Amino acid sequence: MSKNGEQKAASNTKKKILITQPRPESDKSPYFELGRKYDVSLDFHPFIQLAPIPAKEFRKQKIDLLQHTAVIFTSRNAIDHFFRMCDEMKVSVSQETKYFCITEAVALYLQKFILYRKRKVFYGADGSNKSLLDVINKHKNNEKFLYVCSENQQDSEITGWLKANCDFSLAFMYRTQSSDVKEVLAENEYDVICFFTPSGVKSLFDNAPAFQQNGTVIGAFGSNTSKAVEEMGLTLGIKAPQPQTPSMVAALDQFLAAELKKK
Repeated sequence: MSKNGEQKAASNTKKKILITQPRPESDKSPYFELGRKYDVSLDFHPFIQLAPIPAKEFRKQKIDLLQHTAVIFTSRNAIDHFFRMCDEMKVSVSQETKYFCITEAVALYLQKFILYRKRKVFYGADGSNKSLLDVINKHKNNEKFLYVCSENQQDSEITGWLKANCDFSLAFMYRTQSSDVKEVLAENEYDVICFFTPSGVKSLFDNAPAFQQNGTVIGAFGSNTSKAVEEMGLTLGIKAPQPQTPSMVAALDQFLAAELKKK
C-alpha cells in the first residue's frame, strides 16, 4: 500500500478544514497538495472584504505622503492600498523610501511595486509585533513613519508604541467589512477553522453570534489574530508563524501529521 493509501485507511472520516480566505487561483497551491497528502476536505470562504477609501476621502486626514521617509505594512492588503492611493493622488514614491514589514512574506510582496533592495526593506524575525518594533526601533531617530492600515483594524500595540517612540502618521486607506458566511457556517461542521486577521475572527461572531467551539480546532496566523481568537474566548490549537511552521500550510501539515500518529 502506498503512503497516501495508508493515510487514507487510517482515517474513517474525512476531516473538513475551513480556510477563511479566497480559494487559491492555482491548482498547484500547497493547500491542495496538503489536501491530497492527508485526504482532507478543504473549503475556502473569505470572511472579510475590503472597501477602499477613495483619495477624496483620504485627503480629509490631512496627511502629506511625501513628507514620510518610511512606511509600515502589516499585511499585503496595506501594500496594495498604499500604492493604489499613491496612484489616485498622483504621488511618486521616492526611491529612498524605507519599508518596514511584519513578515518576510509581506516584504517580498513589495516586489510587485518597487525594485526590491534589502537596504531599504526590513521585516520582523518571527512575525510578531515585538520583532517588527525591534527593527523599527533601530531606525526611529532618522525616519518619519507612515503606518498604513484599515480604518477599523489598526493594531493598538503598534500604534501605542509608535506614539511613544516615533514621529509617525496613522493612515487609513481602506476599511474592513464582514462577509456574509451564515449559510457556510449553518450547513457545515468543520474540524478546523483557520483565521488570518482579527477582522476574520470578528466576522465569525457577526455571522454566528452564538458560535460554540465544541471541539473545533482553531488556527490563527499572526500574533494579532491569535490574540483576537483568545479574546473571544476560543481555544487556539494551531498557531503560525512559528520557527518550524512559517506558514499556515506548514502549521496544518504539522497538526495533521500529529493527528495521524494518534490513530
